[in-house]
Amino acid sequence: MNTDSGEQPDTPPTQADPAPPATKQPRDPRRLATPLPLLMLGALGIVFGDIGTSPLYALQTVFSIHHNSVAPTEQDVLGVVSMVFWCLMLIVSIAYLGFILRADNEGEGGILSLAALIKRKLGAGSSRVKVVMVLAIIGAALFYGDSLITPAVSVLSAVEGLHVVSPELGPWVVPLAVVILATLFAVQRWGTGSIGRAFGPIMFVWFAVLALLGIPQIIANPSILRALSPTYAFDFALDRPLVAFIAAGAVVLAVTGVEALYADMGHFGRRPIVVAWFSIIFPALVLNYFGQGAMILVDPSAIENPFFRLAPGWAQMPLVVLATAATIIASQAVISGAFSVSRQATRLSLLPRLKVIQTSKRESGQIYVPAVNGILFIGVMALVLSFRSSQALASAYGLAVTATLLLELSLFLLLALEIWKWKLPWVLLTGLPIGGVEFALFAANVVKIASGGWLPLAIAAVLVTIMLTWKKGSALMFGRRAEMEGPIEDFVEEIGRAPVLRVPGVAVYPHGNPATAPLALRSNVDCNHILHEHVVIVTIKNLGVPHVSHDKRVVVSDLGRPDDGIVHVLYSIGFNDSQDVPSALRQAVGRTPELDFDPKEAMYIISVFRIEPGGDARMARWQKSLFRTLEKASANRTHVLHLPADRTTVMGETAEL
Repeated sequence: MNTDSGEQPDTPPTQADPAPPATKQPRDPRRLATPLPLLMLGALGIVFGDIGTSPLYALQTVFSIHHNSVAPTEQDVLGVVSMVFWCLMLIVSIAYLGFILRADNEGEGGILSLAALIKRKLGAGSSRVKVVMVLAIIGAALFYGDSLITPAVSVLSAVEGLHVVSPELGPWVVPLAVVILATLFAVQRWGTGSIGRAFGPIMFVWFAVLALLGIPQIIANPSILRALSPTYAFDFALDRPLVAFIAAGAVVLAVTGVEALYADMGHFGRRPIVVAWFSIIFPALVLNYFGQGAMILVDPSAIENPFFRLAPGWAQMPLVVLATAATIIASQAVISGAFSVSRQATRLSLLPRLKVIQTSKRESGQIYVPAVNGILFIGVMALVLSFRSSQALASAYGLAVTATLLLELSLFLLLALEIWKWKLPWVLLTGLPIGGVEFALFAANVVKIASGGWLPLAIAAVLVTIMLTWKKGSALMFGRRAEMEGPIEDFVEEIGRAPVLRVPGVAVYPHGNPATAPLALRSNVDCNHILHEHVVIVTIKNLGVPHVSHDKRVVVSDLGRPDDGIVHVLYSIGFNDSQDVPSALRQAVGRTPELDFDPKEAMYIISVFRIEPGGDARMARWQKSLFRTLEKASANRTHVLHLPADRTTVMGETAEL
């Protein structure tokens, strides 16, 4: 397994945003060579777990919310089922599968990837870029809140099926949920690829069972099919507006997971996801929701747990086992998404360096982030042990999802208008109906803030504070460091005018700013009055795209003097590529006479900062303390850059903030 990480405070704040290579990066040939059915099966195991398990709790929550305000009457049932169907159609099938998944950043999805694409296309100097990045930061923070709540509510809802099997099994629900979730987080280190291959067949069985459970009820009471017409949703809203508004706050549970679907798109590509949705997932979900509705029309008492009541008595325990397996997979979907979003955030200088373990030698998108996995585990355990039931967590669920939906739609519409050059009427025609539905769902969840909706907002507020503080502190420290280092051109000129003693060997200086001289290099000359025979300055440049092909990664510069032995290597990567400095050196060797040496003989010298409190008024004291804490918790740069420990030297400097 390999490790990499994100940006450091000594890296230019805009380093992730330059224009990409002139040629569009080709899609992964391995993905193109993989048969579509296998990609679809893998997508079932990674991408659709969250949205595919919504039938477990969506309608149950609708009819239990706000002291059973939604009644199991014909009008309410038809109205609710119609709302669910058209939310799936408008938000998932049309908005995401039809439009937003086309807004991929070289095959990668997610709100940060979308923001990086917009920023790159508009240019860092655009007045709208700051707004785009703030919206993306808020969306990413809300996604983390969803990543905490989804595993807790999904697994609890499945294990609560034990109540239906036998009330005596009720006390085992929480302990069993804890054991299942602990096991899930423990196996993350083996990678999403192997997990996806194991989970795909299970999810195929799950969706087949969803359809099979719903069909008999629909045949027995085909009048439920009237809910296919949106008029029943409109009539419900017009006749009982307050109740319909309350119901909308829970109907959104039917589309939870669509934002994770977008974030996980890079694992498989758009086509397998679209084909799998329309051929397997969407039909299965519709049949199950309509089956639950048909059963409630006949037996109103089924609202207590309509999903498990679909199954005959002999099948309920096997269904609990299958549902538990499916909710584990649902949790896997958001955990994988959280790993992807975290790496994107570090590469955009929104989070400190994180240790990222590459779990596949073939697929760069398959990663494991130990720190994120640990934080999610602690948070999920706290939620399960605090709320102890899926219904108690339901009030906290939905607000983060609906806010993320609105933010992603807003960024997509900006992309369509400013970059794809859609005409304004087409933008309005697309945005108003979809945005209207999403805003109504968001408003219905806002009223749940006091009863639990505050939880994802609190999580998001903490993460937004961390991201903005890190981004601001990184920019300030980058400027402070640049002043101390001085321009690289001046340093090279000084060496040319007053040569210093050259000693044998190769010294490689990983350095974030190609415009300045590395502090360790300058200190070596100023203090020791020596310079190695071969000096290589390596700058890793993140292009804001998922991948950069190997033949386009390395650019070598002699810094204006082709015979002084000082060379600069610019190593361009995407946010799914590893930050491997020795690999950059190996690719650069032999490109110029100054790079004629054995890379195995190279010594690596890195500069590190010890940040001390200072009088800079541009950051509040609490922000400085937070920034210093985050920097101390950052991953080790030697490990991050894949430097050999026995050939790496660290030279430190002190800077005030």
